[in-house]
Amino acid sequence: MGLMYIFPINEVEESDRIDLITNPIDQKKTLVLKTYGLPMIFWGYLAACLTVIGAMWLAIHAVIEKILTYQDPTLIFLGLLVKYTLILSPIVLLGFFFYEKKIHKSGLILKIVYKVFFIPIAFKTIKMDDSSALVVDHFMDSPNMAKIHSKAELKGFENKGYFELHAKSGGKNIFIDRHSRKIDLEKMKDLLSRY
Repeated sequence: MGLMYIFPINEVEESDRIDLITNPIDQKKTLVLKTYGLPMIFWGYLAACLTVIGAMWLAIHAVIEKILTYQDPTLIFLGLLVKYTLILSPIVLLGFFFYEKKIHKSGLILKIVYKVFFIPIAFKTIKMDDSSALVVDHFMDSPNMAKIHSKAELKGFENKGYFELHAKSGGKNIFIDRHSRKIDLEKMKDLLSRY
């Protein structure tokens, strides 16, 4: 999801998505990075999807209720399946708009929190090996055929892949985030390394 939900990379310009918390007991500072939401154009896509789902619900609601009155278990199963799909689809779609990922970094401890509708649903705590344990790796999941053939007309079709930020912990590389631009992950790595 890191290709859609972007983390901030500049403390000064993006201070609304970056918090610096000081622990009153030991005066240790914790950096908190919060992802940006989806761009406004996606709200238009959501409105279009919800309109289509609403029209489908209005068109099929009476038919589903009729199917649920039959005694055939297959028809009842199919009726319930369609009914709950139409009910849960808007909730799932809306969940994408209220998804947030937070990174808390203090010393060698890195904590990642995943939230949907402001409710934490998953946590990951990483104890990094040392302060330079953050690395940016290039990732490409398919062969770059346009680059292999190296023709000028295929230049625009080259697969550039994406980049992943990992933390080294106990000899393992643990995934933190991904981005299509290496420079942005490098800046995020430098920001996290300072705290």
